[in-house]
Amino acid sequence: MKTCLELAEGLGIPKDDIIPYGWDKAKIRKEYYEKVKDNKTGKLVLVTAITPTKAGEGKTTTTIGLHDGLRRIGVNSLACLREPSLGPVWGIKGGAVGALKSTIVPSDDINLHFTGDMHALTATINLMSAIIENHIWQGNELRIDPNSITWTRAVDINDRSLRNIKCNAEGTGGNVLVLDDEKQTDRKMQHDSGYTITVASELMTILCLSKSEQEFMDRVNDIIIGYTYPATIEDHLSELKAKINHERVDTSSRRPVRFGEFHCSKAILKMMKDALNPNLVQTLEENPVLVHGGPFANISIGVNSLIATRMALKIADVVVTEAGFGADLGAEKFLDIACQEGGFAPDCVVLVATIRALKLHGGVLFEDLDKENCEAIEKGFCNLKQHFNNLEEYGVPVVVAINRFPSDTDSEIEVLENLMMKAKMEYALNEGALKGSEGAIELARTVEHVLANAESHYKPMYENAVGWSIKDKIGTICHKIYHADNVEYSEEAEEKIRKYAKMGYSTSYVCISKTPNSFTDDPKILGAPEGHTVHIRDVKLYAGANLIVPLTGSVMTMPGLPKEPRCLDKFN
Repeated sequence: MKTCLELAEGLGIPKDDIIPYGWDKAKIRKEYYEKVKDNKTGKLVLVTAITPTKAGEGKTTTTIGLHDGLRRIGVNSLACLREPSLGPVWGIKGGAVGALKSTIVPSDDINLHFTGDMHALTATINLMSAIIENHIWQGNELRIDPNSITWTRAVDINDRSLRNIKCNAEGTGGNVLVLDDEKQTDRKMQHDSGYTITVASELMTILCLSKSEQEFMDRVNDIIIGYTYPATIEDHLSELKAKINHERVDTSSRRPVRFGEFHCSKAILKMMKDALNPNLVQTLEENPVLVHGGPFANISIGVNSLIATRMALKIADVVVTEAGFGADLGAEKFLDIACQEGGFAPDCVVLVATIRALKLHGGVLFEDLDKENCEAIEKGFCNLKQHFNNLEEYGVPVVVAINRFPSDTDSEIEVLENLMMKAKMEYALNEGALKGSEGAIELARTVEHVLANAESHYKPMYENAVGWSIKDKIGTICHKIYHADNVEYSEEAEEKIRKYAKMGYSTSYVCISKTPNSFTDDPKILGAPEGHTVHIRDVKLYAGANLIVPLTGSVMTMPGLPKEPRCLDKFN
């Protein structure tokens, strides 16, 4: 393997802009972007996938294989990937470094503690909670209602017991309405709270969407952590009366409290100063890779940092990046949010599909996937086609990558190829996992050809501008991407949408939290369902990230461990 300094030298990055973390990994100073920002912008390739199944699609593996393949045929490429979370590493997925010969290294370091980015995020989030609680405990000058606090703590493991907690402390802030500070007395400060997994946190999203240190600080200051008590005793009594009578509660007298009001953003920046720098590692074939930011795509934005992507586009001729889960989640958020915020657009999208996944979508049981079943492929093809058609709506050329598994038969491959030719899909076979860059040459040459000959006319599904209501944006995604006929909102969701619109957040992006296992909000419905209803049970506001986050179905921001988590596997 190359040393981190050798990798940097190969990219033209001076030693002074590299922070080594041992010999095999390093950080690139975020300030390096200023030195290269006037360079020619490279081509951007987004790797996404069909609806994921437990059979595995190999999106990260394909991204790494494509990068290695492009390098093998002489293209100056660079891959940008997300950092894995300890939750799935020890829970379900088993990491995010690829597989077999399409792998990035040092794998264990990347999957576990790496350069400490996840720990920095977790510690910073919890420090922010401590600052909020301490302010209330020390007299509560901002008059924060503890029961209105929306900021949650974080942990990078799947601990369902922490979804909801009770906070209890002794102090003078209290959870009782106090209008006369002189009458405050010591009493218990009690309120409900909870944890989210670090990769679904607002701070992770802010890390990934910030383009500079200053923007990061500004976004942190804009975070709404909760709301004040009602302005007067009359307002308080009016709220109580409305609640008792089950009427709409008017909370207009409550003021949103932003984190910037604590005047400690410099301390937060100190906690995050190293985590804002992209990480430099390599593939097994010694090709450079940037790894930075790790949000989930089902409950967050699902893309790597804008800092890393923008830097890579100024270093390499072709940048290969991926978005989490299926194209209805990660790709949609990349195309509708990251591209608009980052000021770039993809020149090509690679849609990963596998024979095994298509057979599952076609009704085959998991234990029967190794058996040849061409009929099931024909039935499951609808899922691939629906994702393909969705991506074409963005005006970007699409290439289907058939990520081949050893159990795939020639007959099954032929059936899928015939279906794609009939549907006029550009496609290529990828065997990077088994054969390394040699097995990814076909995919690499196909992508190279598309980049050279097909023009991208990228257009987001909605524009983040005045004229689009919050419901307009939600409805557009649900209708055009999920192929739903209806969107149903709970009373709580309706109330919050009205509230956030009144606060001026109609121009925010929409980042829908939904099961990754289906186009619907029901994880059991496979294939390509149409005409269903999407149920919005709640809506969150990430003011610092400039996101409206609708929660659909039963999706959780703190996943739980499965019955047999990977941390119990025998190899441990």
